[in-house]
Amino acid sequence: MNTELARFNMIEQQIRPWEVLDRDVLTLLANVRREDFVPAGLGALAFVDTQVPLLEGEPHGPCMLEPKVEARLLQELQLQRHEKVLEIGAGSGFMAALMAHRAMTVISLECRPALVHMAAHNLQHAGVMNASVQLVDAAEGARGLPAEAPFDAIVLSGSVAEVPLALLQQLKVGGRLVAIVGELPIMRARLFTRAGEAAWSDVDLFDTVAPRLAGFAEPTKFKF
Repeated sequence: MNTELARFNMIEQQIRPWEVLDRDVLTLLANVRREDFVPAGLGALAFVDTQVPLLEGEPHGPCMLEPKVEARLLQELQLQRHEKVLEIGAGSGFMAALMAHRAMTVISLECRPALVHMAAHNLQHAGVMNASVQLVDAAEGARGLPAEAPFDAIVLSGSVAEVPLALLQQLKVGGRLVAIVGELPIMRARLFTRAGEAAWSDVDLFDTVAPRLAGFAEPTKFKF
């Protein structure tokens, strides 16, 4: 496989058509080696418009999101070099690596030891020094990291039924949170912004689907 041609085609045929036009984001996607964050044996999927499963035997478990989804979320966050970011759901570390190139520091929470090891190894191998991965209980991770708050940005790298208020409260005023919210068959990427001490705004970005993040509450199912 011609890796550089595949990377170029990914950017031009998948990512640009999804309204990702920020030059800095596009340059970053051209320079950060996505193939280094894909599990062994799945390298052929590094540049394909698909979710990449991260754990053997769990085809519907945690995954790398499609390149276009990662790119669009990164663009919508509009990270600045002085900012501190919290990620919930480390995956393979790729999203943390992208954000670390744009922000001051990234803290990524992950409840699966195998993924903590994978993400930390991949970040170290890529020379990313300003991103760290912490092992947490799933329910604890869903509560964020109040001891390190406030954050300029928070990313939920998976889907949730709804975003807990406790996470929104960990944003600085002006801070942003992106998440994929809803239930199958309809989920939407949503951007929340803290407008004041007790005020938040939100906007729907695009429709997509993603595996659930562990530890977050699900809506009660009523039976009649």
